Amino acid sequence: MALDLQHIRSQFPILEEKVNGKPLIYLDNGATNQKPLSVLKAWDEYYLTYNANVHRGIHTLSQVATEAMEESRRKIQAFINARHDYEVVFTKGTTEGLNLIAYAANHLVSEGDEVIISYLEHHSNIVPWQLLCERTGAQLKVIPMDDDGVLNLDVFEKLLTDKTRIVSVNHVSNALGIINPVEEIIKLTRGKSDAMVVIDGAQSAPHLPVDVQALDCDFYVFSGHKMYAPMGTGILYGKESVLNTLQPFHGGGEMIDVCSFEQTTYAGLPFRFEAGTPNVGGNIALGAAVDFMNEIGRDNIRKHEDELLKYADKKLSEIDGLRIYGKNAARAGVVSFNLESVGIASDVGMILDKMGIAVRTGHHCTQPIMKYFDIAGTVRASFAVYNTFDEIDKLVEAVQKAQKMLS
Repeated sequence: MALDLQHIRSQFPILEEKVNGKPLIYLDNGATNQKPLSVLKAWDEYYLTYNANVHRGIHTLSQVATEAMEESRRKIQAFINARHDYEVVFTKGTTEGLNLIAYAANHLVSEGDEVIISYLEHHSNIVPWQLLCERTGAQLKVIPMDDDGVLNLDVFEKLLTDKTRIVSVNHVSNALGIINPVEEIIKLTRGKSDAMVVIDGAQSAPHLPVDVQALDCDFYVFSGHKMYAPMGTGILYGKESVLNTLQPFHGGGEMIDVCSFEQTTYAGLPFRFEAGTPNVGGNIALGAAVDFMNEIGRDNIRKHEDELLKYADKKLSEIDGLRIYGKNAARAGVVSFNLESVGIASDVGMILDKMGIAVRTGHHCTQPIMKYFDIAGTVRASFAVYNTFDEIDKLVEAVQKAQKMLS
């Protein structure tokens, strides 16, 4: 089904804004994407008409707010095909979800145990595991990649031992857009260890259909703000049996069953991991973002974004002296590149900004990737369902102009 891009774009008023006197072309969706009117309406409606705390009040507003947030949880359960709604934990985002697991699993990791991550990880899927290893005396191992950014699964299989406790990899690289073979990674892990498998889905949930039961992962974490929802929202999915092995991450209200000075017992799932007042309006709006994506159709979103990526690869590759990183790998939503004659990617980004084009430049919180390629950073254009082929043409023209100005 062909997308009605005019209708879709009409739901994002910010796309009518001008930057430096030029029509905004927003290609920084890997950092955060824009929010449709339906999501903003859900947010506003909560604060304007039934703002109250959840799970704690018998009055009408509290009951309405509680049901609206729990309905959002059920929408997300269906969105990722979790078995139970209580396997869906609300968080502030992917980073909090990964830190939650790393701290809550502290008692399950001992000196001499092993944690495996990959070369393609965002800092948020590196540092929490480094901290875990520092606390416990475990060893951090890294799956290497090749010059195309593809992970070496032969080496990964050799890294797996009976000491492996956690394997944590992203589904899609935020820096290069590479789609990692998480199905094969999970299968190999199950065959050689009883390690918990954590999937960072920050860049996959906006672009790819996700089925956590089919994947058979233990955890899947993602952020709302990269899938048309407000900032400060996110999801930690965990298998019921695995979540029940974790210790609480935060202590406070909501996460207790009985609290006394002698002993405190903890609430059941998911509330054990949702201490304190949640981001009620944001969580409700996250459900509205799921509705927005489902209305368009996730397969339609992926098809459109894949076509944009293919077109961008083709047009940018026609520029002499431009290198696309990971070009030969399967990718989703991202083209990451440099001009060989320009030493600093941010110089290109500043010129693009003067022409109204928003891209991300720098190391993208993936310094090991940049070190591998011996570069300081890249120019990253990342796509969403509202982007157009005409915008890519304008991006290419602007890159050509930057090349002439900076060479």
